[in-house]
Amino acid sequence: MLTTVLMLFGLLGVLMFIGAPIGIALGVSTAFMLYFTTTIDMTTMASACFGGLDSFPLMAIPFFILAGNLMKSGGISRRLLDLADAMVGHIRGSIGMVTIVASMFFAALSGSAPATVTSIGSITIPEMKDKGYDPAYATALTAASGTIGVIIPPSIPFVIYGVVSGASIADMFIAGIIPGILIGVALMAVNYIIARKYGYGVTKKFNMKDVLVRLKDSIWALLVPVIILGGIYGGIFTPTESAVVGIVYALIVGVFVYKELNAKAIYEAFRDTVLINGQTTFLVGLSLAFARYLTMAQVPTTVASSILNLSNPIVILLVINLLLLVIGCFIDNISSTVILTPILLPIVVGLGMSPVQFGIVMTVNLAIGFITPPYGANLFYASAVGNVPLEKIAVKIMPMILVMGIILMGLTFIPQLSLFLL
Repeated sequence: MLTTVLMLFGLLGVLMFIGAPIGIALGVSTAFMLYFTTTIDMTTMASACFGGLDSFPLMAIPFFILAGNLMKSGGISRRLLDLADAMVGHIRGSIGMVTIVASMFFAALSGSAPATVTSIGSITIPEMKDKGYDPAYATALTAASGTIGVIIPPSIPFVIYGVVSGASIADMFIAGIIPGILIGVALMAVNYIIARKYGYGVTKKFNMKDVLVRLKDSIWALLVPVIILGGIYGGIFTPTESAVVGIVYALIVGVFVYKELNAKAIYEAFRDTVLINGQTTFLVGLSLAFARYLTMAQVPTTVASSILNLSNPIVILLVINLLLLVIGCFIDNISSTVILTPILLPIVVGLGMSPVQFGIVMTVNLAIGFITPPYGANLFYASAVGNVPLEKIAVKIMPMILVMGIILMGLTFIPQLSLFLL
């Protein structure tokens, strides 16, 4: 068994080291192991790929991606930025605060961390630079704020976790609200401290009239999470159907209310969605085949037995968190969720943790991976938007990783931080 595990993950590591896309690395590793270590027909892998993708909840992913793209192009994200500026633009480190609050707002629309980084960062990073912020810090703050995109509902990783684990996606959505807010507040505290240290100033005085004007202008944007989450919990539609409702709503608001969504923007939103979803679907399919091989090779059972031998529940949970943090540095959120959930979920359930709480813990762990080298998808997107070298961003983002780690420990050992609203 140990030889099989070492061969599998060794080959996966080599393929990733030489630059193979993660989807290709997963597929080749699975095919190699099936061919050389089992007598199972290779069609099993194809069956696992297509069978796993034949899932109604997974249809939510392209719909949420499209909804987010339409909202970005239709003026919704800009109005949310204006509202955030009116609300927190008077606080020390004001533009940094606006970045965080706007990311929290946009997270409730897109469900994607990279989408949050690019949508908000393309506006706020240049603004922070103009106001004297260190470019590396401005870019790091945007990357860290973008992680909230996969925690505050709706969240694409929550959908993936729900499909793999069988946990209620609706429960996952509502459980992500408090953790997302906690991370946002923690990042605001970091930004305030750093702004005071380096003299990043206040750009305006608080004006309640301005807040009310911006609130009125952005009310159509703020209704999106109300409609989506209210419809889910009211039993009107499923999470997948809610994503379609979000698309229709974004089209109506962008075309007829804000009048910023034209034929070209709609075409570009659909094109970008097709490209992103093609990559995501390919990745998910091969991840599911990889997970199926792990199950057939009894890797989850073996790993679970090894971890449970530690006996102390606190140590076990710390080891699992450390494992997820390390994995998140090298493998993307979706692949990690599909691969690791069948391995780790039985362990934490045996320790008394609910599947919903573990889904939050896993997603926050892997969200930290979004801003941790060498994989760090948010770092790459923010680096491109801010035109700042990755190594400079990595230095400035350390305090943000630290506070997110503190929040993670709270979510691990205080169940009500995740489950209070359920």
